[in-house]
Amino acid sequence: MQELLTTLNAYGFGLHHPGSLAMAALVILLTALVVHLVLHRVVLRTFEKRSTASSRLWLQIITQNKLFHRLAFTLQGIILNVQAVLLLPKGGDAAMIISTCAQLWVMLYALLSFFSLLDVVFELSGNAAFASQLPLKGIFQGVKLISALVIGILMISALIGKSPAILISGLGAMAAVLMLIFKDPILGLVAGIQLSANTMLKLGDWLEMPKYGADGAVIDIGLTTVKVRNWDNTITTIPTYALVSDAFKNWSGMQASGGRRIKRSINIDITSIHFLSEEEQARLIRARLLKPYMDSRSAEISEWNQENSGDESVLNRRSMTNIGTFRAWLNEYLRNHPRLRRDMMLMVRQLAPGPDGLPLEIYAFTNTVVWMEYEGIQADIFDHIFAVVEEFGLRIHQTPTGNDMRILAGHVQRG
Repeated sequence: MQELLTTLNAYGFGLHHPGSLAMAALVILLTALVVHLVLHRVVLRTFEKRSTASSRLWLQIITQNKLFHRLAFTLQGIILNVQAVLLLPKGGDAAMIISTCAQLWVMLYALLSFFSLLDVVFELSGNAAFASQLPLKGIFQGVKLISALVIGILMISALIGKSPAILISGLGAMAAVLMLIFKDPILGLVAGIQLSANTMLKLGDWLEMPKYGADGAVIDIGLTTVKVRNWDNTITTIPTYALVSDAFKNWSGMQASGGRRIKRSINIDITSIHFLSEEEQARLIRARLLKPYMDSRSAEISEWNQENSGDESVLNRRSMTNIGTFRAWLNEYLRNHPRLRRDMMLMVRQLAPGPDGLPLEIYAFTNTVVWMEYEGIQADIFDHIFAVVEEFGLRIHQTPTGNDMRILAGHVQRG
């Protein structure tokens, strides 16, 4: 390059001579074309062929995100700027225009290259275990936004020929406006950091948020929105900051525990509750699950009645009830069920009676969290309960239906 300048000066073609400017422009143009052809027609094509044939995932991801294409354009801009500085007269309009355009070119493609690098890192991190715990997409989007703002300031300062510090100092007066414009991205970035730091949510979690109609699996955590694929295959979009400001339910703890809770009541008709007769006791004691309970309970009641004998009134004697015996049988039935976990809470309890009878609540955990299996186990348990409850002389409470009323009216008419 220096020899070319010396030769031009020797023949009277200084840097400001029109002929030298034309020749310098021609050299810049030819160099740009040669560099472009070498990089894009030779180097990048060779790399793409090798990455396509290779089984390495990182090579394929780099090619798909065009990282080296954008780096090549950045290098072309750098070479163009260097040529403008060396071949064109300093302070001239041509040098200033070409150098400014080259700088803008370099900054733009450097920004795009950085975006591609972030995309490559994001896709590669998808295979890492730690990545599922972090909302990386929202964090990377926040970094992209900040990078774009910085490069934007640098590009404007290059165009107007002023220091970036002057533009940054002028932004102080526009802080309120910028906060309003970028409110959602800023809140989303802060919310994403909070979600990650407190391990509140990750991709694949089962999220339930009735306020937004969300009940399904998290499929995307972005800078400003979180997408949930509901169980009916609809997509619900939730503002990211709403997950910090509002309450939501994350079912990942249940899935990690390996057991899903059954918490359902059956309503017993209170008028069907009574003391067991000797015939009923003799029949129920033949049940394998009830025999230990009835033997110990009968011995306990007999001993108490003997110690407090004298008055044979039912009010002064103890007897087994059908509801108590049913509760004992149900408890043993659940403890011996092969699909319920014995190492987690398991009980049968009475709730406060009401207009719908006496609620008898079953509280247990299945040994699976798969939804279809869970529903099948729960249905099988209650199918059996409804079928066996009459063996204890109990009735399930049910609000009278129109058919019940017609039967009653028919009996009244016949009477």
